[in-house]
Amino acid sequence: MVDADRPMSTKGPVVSKEWPAAGALMAGGQTRLAICAVTIAAAAIMGTAGQVAADTLLSALAQAYQVNPQLNSQRAIVRQTDEGVPQALSDYRPHVRANAGVGNQFTSQEIAVAPGLNQKDRYWTAPRSIGITAEQKLFNGFQTANRTRAAESSVFAARETLRVIEQTVLLDAATVYMDVVRDVAILEVQRSNVRVLNETLRLTRGRFKLGEVTRTDVAQAEAQLAAGQSQLLRADSNLTTAKAAYRRVIGSKPGRLELGMPVDHLAPRTLAAAIDTGTAANPSVTAAMYGVDVAQLQVKISEGALYPTVTLLGNVQRGHEVGLIPEQFSASVLIGVSVPLYQGGSEYSTIRQSKETLTQRRLELATTRDQARATVVQVWAELQAAKAQIQAAREQVRTSEVALKGVRMEARLGMRTTFDVLNAQQALVNAQYNLVTARHDRVVGSYNLLSAIGRLSPQTLGLPTSIYDPMVHYQQVRDDWGGVRTPDGR
Repeated sequence: MVDADRPMSTKGPVVSKEWPAAGALMAGGQTRLAICAVTIAAAAIMGTAGQVAADTLLSALAQAYQVNPQLNSQRAIVRQTDEGVPQALSDYRPHVRANAGVGNQFTSQEIAVAPGLNQKDRYWTAPRSIGITAEQKLFNGFQTANRTRAAESSVFAARETLRVIEQTVLLDAATVYMDVVRDVAILEVQRSNVRVLNETLRLTRGRFKLGEVTRTDVAQAEAQLAAGQSQLLRADSNLTTAKAAYRRVIGSKPGRLELGMPVDHLAPRTLAAAIDTGTAANPSVTAAMYGVDVAQLQVKISEGALYPTVTLLGNVQRGHEVGLIPEQFSASVLIGVSVPLYQGGSEYSTIRQSKETLTQRRLELATTRDQARATVVQVWAELQAAKAQIQAAREQVRTSEVALKGVRMEARLGMRTTFDVLNAQQALVNAQYNLVTARHDRVVGSYNLLSAIGRLSPQTLGLPTSIYDPMVHYQQVRDDWGGVRTPDGR
């Protein structure tokens, strides 16, 4: 039984020692069949563990975790959301304003000093004043407390959204890494196939000159070589595209890449356990849960507009030459109460609107849970299929090699044609292609499963990199009373 979690052997399929003789059967005694080309292609399929200084999948994931612009952009969004908490807390703190005024004032007035006698006064003054006003909210219908809790829930939701983006970036990085590994192996398979077909065409032409085959055999070999060259060009194009995607997601050009290993050993062992984990720990689900909390608190905030507001007001004012008063000083402390009676009905509409938003958020949570469950079931099935396909593809490669050997031996006895040999060769190439693809799907499927259950994280994978902690910035700004610089000095 083949262990699908173990890396492929670098030795490749076994090449029979009888193949040179089989090649001689096609060439009228010549023994120049390109056996080594098939061996190289098989080795490319089986992995690159023997390469020196090769990049690993985990190092590529670590690099993407640090430099991916989409992920860094989402981290900035979380830091923006953090600022909502000190903004909500600001209503617990006093609001203090200073005022000052200076200028010139001209006054002209007429005063009755006796019956029938008026006195006119005209004069200039230079009024100056300075004062401080302080306002402290004592009660506002619990709006400040609810806004603070809503802001905190928004922060938690933003962190879960950050986890969603982290998982997306890590999954994309694992996918493009394995795409490059797959396409490099497929390109080598196609190159080896073209080399073998070139050699086959050369041998067939030699046999045609000796009268052992017809012109039809030569044409069939030429046609198969043209098809192989077309497949080679397509494989080269696919590899170029995969390398461009690698550069976009991971941030650098791919070098020599080792074969990635599956990570489904980090996931639950049963589908039922995976579904339970996915519907509870998937960051999309937890983000939707915090969205429900925010909506509930928004209803309470809207209802708080119907409550009275109690405010403590303090004022200190000093003035000079204010009118005819040469100097004036005043100080006051007042408690003000404002009771909303009717404001056109907008507050009632806002309350109803908030309740409908809460209903919407609850339905979105149910939808997200259903989607998470469906995703877990889908990726679980795909992963199980990929595991089975590896075993089937290995058996296909083995039997295709045996069949190719047999067809070549039968061709020497005149029981097979050149076309039969070409078909057997193409069947082997197809089998090798299927094995490479199955290996790719096996690894990518395991990362898909971790993502579906919410465990695709640098901590779970043990990535060799520092972990971004959103709590650090939150603690730096939560209780900050002032300052315009961000914690990193900007």
